[in-house]
Amino acid sequence: MFAISVAAQMVSMEIQNLRVYERRGLVAPDRTPGGSRLYSPDDIDRLHRVRELLAEGLNLAGIARVISLEDRVRVLEERLRRRG
Repeated sequence: MFAISVAAQMVSMEIQNLRVYERRGLVAPDRTPGGSRLYSPDDIDRLHRVRELLAEGLNLAGIARVISLEDRVRVLEERLRRRG
């Protein structure tokens, strides 16, 4: 688990951007009892994906939709694997 400052460095983003992405539902870090954000390796991967999609010219609404669809595809692929 990584503090917000470490996570921001890992993905080459500003801390305030990570807060915005959380508010927009693009990432959901855990919280300490004191309220500090803790980013998992999966959160870091998600932030890298957000950065890639931003570089491709998508806005935050578009990124949210793409990530939602990618998550849905993963679930469906997993269901297919279990059947086969």
